Amino acid sequence: MNFGKQFKEGLITQNPVTVQLLGMCSVLAITTTLFNGIGMGLSVLVILTLSNIFISLLRNIIPNKVRIACYIVVIAGFVTVVDLVLKAFVPALSDSLGLFIPLIVVNCIILGRAEGFSSKNGVLASAVDGICQGLGYTVILVIMCVVREFLGNGTFGTGVFGADGIRILPEGIPALGMILPVGGFLTLACVIAAMQYFLSKPKKDDKKEEVAK
Repeated sequence: MNFGKQFKEGLITQNPVTVQLLGMCSVLAITTTLFNGIGMGLSVLVILTLSNIFISLLRNIIPNKVRIACYIVVIAGFVTVVDLVLKAFVPALSDSLGLFIPLIVVNCIILGRAEGFSSKNGVLASAVDGICQGLGYTVILVIMCVVREFLGNGTFGTGVFGADGIRILPEGIPALGMILPVGGFLTLACVIAAMQYFLSKPKKDDKKEEVAK
């Protein structure tokens, strides 16, 4: 197991949002405040990690013909637990995210890692994969939340640093369209473009090899 490689893949080279383009629905819908982004990101991280561990433990006894159905049952169990915990301890976040917590059951990120990784690897590697992929998802959510909240509301940290956050821009200046669906698409497009540009840049070692040739 290569922790450094898995961490790099989850955060950059195989980021579930900017590279694999998974989980787009929640990314576009809930990234209007930092509170939502952190809450959704941590929820997915916990569910993804626990699901990976459990599926890895059961991978040798789950019949191949019903493996997807079994994965969904496992994921649904952890989603229910997280949903109930949020309703009990963080009701404001539960109300804000609404149906997007239960919809984690069919989130392509979790199903994709279950099918592509945890069903073929050991428990420790699957747990690390869940953590790294969850962190990559959370980082992108936080970036989008900060950008959209700042440009759309002129604030930072709404729900985290007080109910109204920290006001940076005077009222009337922000572009309200940034907290609408079109703002989500525009922000996500810019984030994906920035990531692809970063990944497409040749490494210094490659440049040196080309010069040597």
